[in-house]
Order: sequence, then structure tokens, then C-alpha cells
Amino acid sequence: MSYLSIKELIENVSNSEELIEKIIDGDCHERDITREQSIEQMKKLWEAMVASVSNYDGGLRSNSGLSGGDAAKYEEYRNNGGGVVGSLLSDLIKNALKVSESNACMKRIVAAPTAGSCGVIPAVLVTYCNHVKANLANGDVRLSLNDESGNFTLDEKIVRSLYLAAAVGEVIAQRASIAGAECGCQAEIGAASSMAACAFAYLNGGDINKIMNAGALSLKALLGLACDPVGGYVEVPCIKRNVTGATNAVTSAEIALAGIESRIPFDEVIDAMGEIGRKMDVSLRETSTGGLATTPTGRKYLPEQ
Repeated sequence: MSYLSIKELIENVSNSEELIEKIIDGDCHERDITREQSIEQMKKLWEAMVASVSNYDGGLRSNSGLSGGDAAKYEEYRNNGGGVVGSLLSDLIKNALKVSESNACMKRIVAAPTAGSCGVIPAVLVTYCNHVKANLANGDVRLSLNDESGNFTLDEKIVRSLYLAAAVGEVIAQRASIAGAECGCQAEIGAASSMAACAFAYLNGGDINKIMNAGALSLKALLGLACDPVGGYVEVPCIKRNVTGATNAVTSAEIALAGIESRIPFDEVIDAMGEIGRKMDVSLRETSTGGLATTPTGRKYLPEQ
């Protein structure tokens, strides 16, 4: 599934389902596996993402003591009537925290595309899945009509969206980077947010143009984001940035689905991200020698020199 540009990825396909079939075929060819094997492996990744949300333990704390329990705190706040945002946004917040905290507490997650950004895609897709199921249970069938072909179950559709997200992530990795050590947190949270935005736009009936505009808009919003982990741990500010990445993905997809376009093409946005990353001082690229890591409070968590 080696694509060097979004332009290459979408050429010679007329709709989103054809695009995903192209991606699946490419995966099978590249790894010399059958279509059934490819889809089964992607299903397992989806199941692991679902489990990373459902198996959250609010009583766990990370070894550093910097994280753990915040998702439970937020969930309690919502359950007690707190909050000013709607249920979808609140679930995005909660689920992004759950997965990211689980990562910090050494539980099983899916690096998507990295461990530091593991909460973004699961938060978006698990939240979407749960809300569709809730709406269908309440008799609201609107969300079931997004599938052009009508041939896929909800879980099958989400698995297909993961192929799309993976292909977009591959382009970002090839043209720029998905590593904070190379291009800052824009390459991790930014890439994850962009991948999730494309998947969310697809799941909500977006055509290829709207899907790719969602990806471009979400990545643009996070350009220049530094990677400055406090104490060298992938916890502060990483966990809360997963919340930002998830909410940014959905809002970017929302405006793209409305027909609002990125004035800068997706490939050029990715190139700009790479350029910005290369220009970042090394202190802002996962070394914990700048930014939040070297604030007076942040210095308290730096290891002894």
C-alpha cells in the first residue's frame, strides 16, 4: 500500500468504494496475501480499537504518576449532568482520553499511526459506531443511508474506512513523516487527525473530493504543533492532544461534507507539514529540551542529569 501522493492514490477511481477496493488490492499485492486475509487482519485491528475503549480502567495510573483516571473523571462529570457540548463531542473527548490513558498505563492499543496518537482514530470511529447504533435503536435511520451500495454492515463499513485512513497515513509518512522526532507532534496528532477525518467523511457519505478535503483541512489546523513531552513521557501534553486531534477530525470532516474546500491541495498541505517539521528546532522534536518540557513545572519531571 505504498502511495507517494494523494493524487496517485485517487487516480483512476470514480467513487469512494472503488478507492477502497484499490487500496485493498494494493495491500494484498504488496504483502502477498489474499483479500480475505487482509480484511481479517483489519477486522482484528478494529476489534482491538474497540477493546482499547471498552477495557479502560479508571483506577490505573501510569508509572510516572502523570496520568490516569481523567477519562473516568470526565465520564462522571457528564453522568452527573455536567458539560455544555453535545453527546457526540463529549464521547469523542471521553474515548480519546480512555485510549491514550490506556497507552500510558501499558495496556493494549493500536498505534494509529503512532502510540502517541493512538487515541484519535479509535475515538472517532468507536464514537461514530456507538452513535449510529443508538440512532438506529431509536428509530432514526438517517445514518444507515450513507452507504452508496447498501452492501455493507456497519462494522464492515468501518473496517473499510480503516483502509482509507491507512492509505492516507502512508502518503503522509512517505511525503513528510509520522514521527514526532522528525517533524514534531503535527506529524503524529496531525497525521492521526487527518486520517480520522478522511474516515469520518467517508462514513458520513462524503465523495472522494470531500474526503480528501477533510484530510487537508484537519492537517492544516495542526501545522506547527511541537512535540515537547514533559519528562520524556508520552503523557503530558500528549494525552490531551489526542482529544484535540479527535475533535479536530470531526469538525474538519463536518465542514468538508458541507462542501467547504481546502484552498491548498492535500498533497501540498502534507509537503508544508514536512517543511515546517524540518525547520523546527530539535528542542521541539521529542527531545524534551524545549516547550512545555522546560517550563518551571515541566522541569520537575525531567530525569536526573
